[in-house]
Amino acid sequence: MNQGTANNSSFSFTQSGPFVMVIFGATGDLAVNKLFPALFSMYKSKLLPEKFYVVGFSRRDWDDEQFRKFLNEKHIMDKSNKKEFLDPYLLNELPVDNDELIWKEFIENIYYQKGIFDEPFGYETLIKKLVGFDEEMGACITRIFYLATPPDNYLSILKHLDSTKLAEGCGQGSDKWTRIAIEKPFGRDLDTAKMLDQKLGQIFSEKQVFRIDHYLGKETIQNLLAFRFANSIFEPLWNSEYIDHVQITFAEKEGIKSRGKFFEGTGIMRDVAQNHILQMLAAIAMEQPRSFTREEVRDARANAIKSIRCIDSKAVKQSVVRGQYKSYLQEKDVVSDSKTETFVAMKLMLDNKRFAQVPFYIRAGKKMPGEMMEISVVFKQTCHILFKEYGCPEIGNVLTFRIQPDEGIKMRVITKTPGMKLSLETVDMKFNYKEHVAHKIMDAYEKILLDILSGDQMLFNRSDELESSWQLITNILKGWEDPSVPLFVYDDSSWGPKEAQELIEKDGRKWI
Repeated sequence: MNQGTANNSSFSFTQSGPFVMVIFGATGDLAVNKLFPALFSMYKSKLLPEKFYVVGFSRRDWDDEQFRKFLNEKHIMDKSNKKEFLDPYLLNELPVDNDELIWKEFIENIYYQKGIFDEPFGYETLIKKLVGFDEEMGACITRIFYLATPPDNYLSILKHLDSTKLAEGCGQGSDKWTRIAIEKPFGRDLDTAKMLDQKLGQIFSEKQVFRIDHYLGKETIQNLLAFRFANSIFEPLWNSEYIDHVQITFAEKEGIKSRGKFFEGTGIMRDVAQNHILQMLAAIAMEQPRSFTREEVRDARANAIKSIRCIDSKAVKQSVVRGQYKSYLQEKDVVSDSKTETFVAMKLMLDNKRFAQVPFYIRAGKKMPGEMMEISVVFKQTCHILFKEYGCPEIGNVLTFRIQPDEGIKMRVITKTPGMKLSLETVDMKFNYKEHVAHKIMDAYEKILLDILSGDQMLFNRSDELESSWQLITNILKGWEDPSVPLFVYDDSSWGPKEAQELIEKDGRKWI
């Protein structure tokens, strides 16, 4: 089968044989807007094997052709809005006519299975479809079950994968032939996360489980590790002797949009802080792995999260600020007296030698003035020792990792202002991916899917990472159950409630 003219010698597919991927929740936003576009981009770039099958599992009463028509309409709609379904990972874009030809080839690998998540019939019919694929190939082929559904459906799907023996593949050993991919959030608190993990452990071995936090697949997060450990000029300074504090900002310009049913009762603490934010923190705080292997990197990441000092539920008022944007109560599917937070700011401390007494200030919110996800490492200001009579900038050296948009790295340094008099100013030294990388940066979901197919778990959460993160977050959630803990309302398109400013300013610091 022709997979187009795309070629990129920097990448090669490591899944040697065909596979079948079953996507539960195949008509939802995640599957339509992320997974299918990523798979199509991989297909165009020849990152998929010659033969593969993708089965969409959803409740709509469709057949294969109706599902393909649905995906095709989404594809055409995005084209008409002058947006690519997903940019190819190529040095040069493919012509539109060739792109459409490849799309027609790609969609022939897509199939559909009607099913209700908590009813056995769809799973039993799915078995016949998968057996048919095995027979067509004349061998057992790798099965990947991707749970792209709301978390409430996870236990039902796992139960039926177990009871129907779908999880065991075609009978030659489940460890070899099946994998399970699960999207965050993994549970709602520590207890539900443990229950979900226990269920997973009853059905699959740890090496089969891929707990997805797509932020770990982002290029800047991966580059952060290389930047730290491959450059000897930074690692000796990466400690409390030189670092004053760390700031992590996760700002979204939009509100909840059409996600009211999911977001209401979930909140930004569970949706973003428990996963994306803590993974960003771990990338800064982790010790150097003994080797760049899957388990060594995951050990270092898990230890970093474990070292975060838990906030006693009674002390939440002092270290955590929660807020809700003013128009939230008017959003669709939001209850009129909702206490769901759309903003959180926290001060976290780590109990380890490297970052002793170094605060991590975190803020995450919706309806912010702009879109910004970045980490700033603020170094101690020492220029006043020599230049105190000339005046020093309030904040000196800052190393910033921009996750999105405009991925890159920026270093703020202090220099002399040009002129006759001696005065100091700060200037930024920047590295921007768009300016320095000739090809399109691989999308996070492409990287994640490639790793699932090749069985590489380095960029996926391990159970002990999750337990430590949920221990921290659950303590805060319990603290919020106290009716005396306020929920501050903030103006749309602002940086959150003034109490978030006060959280950092009372320590003599400011948000960057």
